[in-house]
Amino acid sequence: MTSEIEWRVEPGRIDYGAALAEMEARAAAVTRGDARELVWLLEHPPVYTAGTSATDAAELLDPRFPVHKTGRGGRYTYHGPGQRIGYVVLDLRERRRDVRCYVHALEGWVIAALAECGIEAFRAQGRIGIWTRDAAGREAKIGAIGVRIRQWVTLHGFAVNLSPDLSHFTGIVPCGIAEFPVTSAAALGKQVSIERFDSALSATFLPFLTALSTGGQIES
Repeated sequence: MTSEIEWRVEPGRIDYGAALAEMEARAAAVTRGDARELVWLLEHPPVYTAGTSATDAAELLDPRFPVHKTGRGGRYTYHGPGQRIGYVVLDLRERRRDVRCYVHALEGWVIAALAECGIEAFRAQGRIGIWTRDAAGREAKIGAIGVRIRQWVTLHGFAVNLSPDLSHFTGIVPCGIAEFPVTSAAALGKQVSIERFDSALSATFLPFLTALSTGGQIES
């Protein structure tokens, strides 16, 4: 099954708008049956993105970088160098047509990949994203999840903070959650390269696909 899915690693940083257009086109082609499913791993230049729930302009504190509206769920988030973005274009018509199952499996995949890199991460009840504990023991956000599902084909995906400039997050209220800090692998004292994290994603991909079909958990 995994051999039928294209696994693409973008060699350089790609403009957010250009990547969005390419992802949208690929999802439309998958819907028509004209293209393979896709996992696309990449980085963006610094950018703020506004999801469909980003209606409160007060959460855009300092728009020092371009702001793009996007069709994914959620509110404002930041993308930039040192952050691994995963755009996931999968056909849920071939698996479970269950939005919650998909989001849960996607979260589990990221959590399992971080575990492969020595970082304990978890879900937090009532809060969007992937969480861990920082050096002070506080719950802190290390990854964002934002998806859209159109005709049961998925778009967008996840963003994981490996070594971004965390000061760039101060221009927004990340995902509308002001009470908890944002962290990264580097801030936790873990030097996780893009290549190492990609390998961890690859190693935990099959359990993710299995969870999509069965609704089960991903074991890390």
